[in-house]
Amino acid sequence: MTKDTETYFAEGCGRCKLGGTPACKVHTWAKELQFLRTILLDCGLSEESKWGMPCYTYQGNNVLMLAAFKDFCSVSFFKGALLQDEAGILAKAGENTQAARLIRFTNVQDVTGRAEMLRNYVFEAIEVEKAGLKVEFKQPDEFDVPEEFLNRMEQMPALKEAFHALTPGRRRGYLMHFSAAKQAKTREARIEKCIPAILSGKGLNE
Repeated sequence: MTKDTETYFAEGCGRCKLGGTPACKVHTWAKELQFLRTILLDCGLSEESKWGMPCYTYQGNNVLMLAAFKDFCSVSFFKGALLQDEAGILAKAGENTQAARLIRFTNVQDVTGRAEMLRNYVFEAIEVEKAGLKVEFKQPDEFDVPEEFLNRMEQMPALKEAFHALTPGRRRGYLMHFSAAKQAKTREARIEKCIPAILSGKGLNE
């Protein structure tokens, strides 16, 4: 995994086998990412490398990240759900995303044309940090528990006990992961794959 931002912009995040190769998505959006980087630094944010990607902070608090995907690059706000979004350009990364919101960019003109708008969103995000605002996350008991998982816990009392012994964040992560699957067969497969980790007291990606 990339440990500094200069390596990220030159070679990618290093989180997959494409890192350091011409096929890395960072190279697809090299110009756009550099334009975005300049805008973000001009807003007074500090640049750090976290999780292999450029993370921009204000007084040590995470504000947003840059990322490259197949069809777009993006600026992702950690507390985007608290922004006013008057232009209606913020999107969820997934249907179960609670706090983060991102803005997608698909070409240089897209970045330069929305540069002033992006600055306004960044300055608002900084004000959110200054005010110490927090996103109110749904608690695990507020999520629907898929029927397939309920049935599996009834079949395996040890699984039920282990799941309820997990921290709220870990339980929430599993329920979101299971519920995101549209088909029952897929939900069942995800549940079976996660059972060993749950029984070991681990979170989804641990």
